[in-house]
Amino acid sequence: MNPTKSVIYTKIPRPDPALVARAASFGVADLHEGLGEIAGRMGLLSPAMRPIATGQKVCGPAVTAWNFPGDNLAIHAALNVAEAGDVLVLTNGGGHQGALWGDVACNFAVKKGLAGAVVHGATRDTDAIRDLGFPVWSTAVSVEHPKKRGPAAVNVPVVVDNVRVEPGDLVCGDGDGVLVIPFGLIETAVTNAEARAAKEVGFRERIAQGEVLFDILGMRQIVSDLEIPVRDCTWRDDG
Repeated sequence: MNPTKSVIYTKIPRPDPALVARAASFGVADLHEGLGEIAGRMGLLSPAMRPIATGQKVCGPAVTAWNFPGDNLAIHAALNVAEAGDVLVLTNGGGHQGALWGDVACNFAVKKGLAGAVVHGATRDTDAIRDLGFPVWSTAVSVEHPKKRGPAAVNVPVVVDNVRVEPGDLVCGDGDGVLVIPFGLIETAVTNAEARAAKEVGFRERIAQGEVLFDILGMRQIVSDLEIPVRDCTWRDDG
């Protein structure tokens, strides 16, 4: 349903934990490729969504929170219903007004065993959050005070950084960015990522044996098929 007024849903669809564990063994790049050209792009958040600290990684089902601009009531409701391993996906439309996430909420998230937070909006207390070691991605940093009056919606479909996120979708993040894998495509993404990773192991072995990457990837044939001229000279000499 599309809520017309404030609502808090306490439950989300939950993917198979074994499937989540398989997904967690891959980086965002592998899973992005595993989703395919269309779904992979549709689920990829923009480069504006950056990790608060280096070396962060997260993979878990989404608990969503839609917040009114300048307000963060919904994130506290989401934090209250989220379970260990969940990823909080928080949005106020992406504005910097009213920080959505800070160190006090982060402390409680750590205590609950949550996996991380993806914030389409502002995060504050970033030094303290780094010290906690809790993975957070955010599109902005601002200490601006948030209200807690709503309206608010928790565990409904939301649009985060131009990507639709439904409760229970798999959210994966690392130093390259954040990817949302739709619930029904998790198995496909993981299976394809496993195949891609195995293929790249073969590439690395061939590089170690002295082969040229241009040939391993079939680039020479592609250049030939496209009839791209290869000139054995500089551009200045190509009269």
